Amino acid sequence: MQRLCMCVIGLLLLLAAGCEPGTESVRGLRLPDGNIAKGKAAFVSLKCYNCHPVDGVELPAPEQADAPQVVLGGQFYHVKTRGDLAASILDPSYKLAAGYKRETISRDGASLMPGFNHTLSVEQMIDLVAFHQSRYIRIEPETWAYH
Repeated sequence: MQRLCMCVIGLLLLLAAGCEPGTESVRGLRLPDGNIAKGKAAFVSLKCYNCHPVDGVELPAPEQADAPQVVLGGQFYHVKTRGDLAASILDPSYKLAAGYKRETISRDGASLMPGFNHTLSVEQMIDLVAFHQSRYIRIEPETWAYH
């Protein structure tokens, strides 16, 4: 019995070690509340609308007809965290958008989205995250359709 308990404890320790997020994780990143209206204004002034329509938001028409269109916002089972959204803004290649052909949104594995690390203030980034997060709507489990 003692041997079985030791095996179970060892297995649990191995499983727990595998759950460590690693140094690249955005887990634990806590951003203050941002201003949604200022985030939308920053989105427009940075001309993010050229490649990113936002679900339910009226924006200027894209200036470049051939730019890839990666839709932000909408209804999802799992809403993106502030940390995930901040990572996507600061390091666009961190996690490429799911559901899009890689060749239309990246080159050699790197996102086509330019980096804004040298042009964004911390306040603008926080406001952009607030704006984006306000556009993601979680679908509640009781509304999930089972097919």
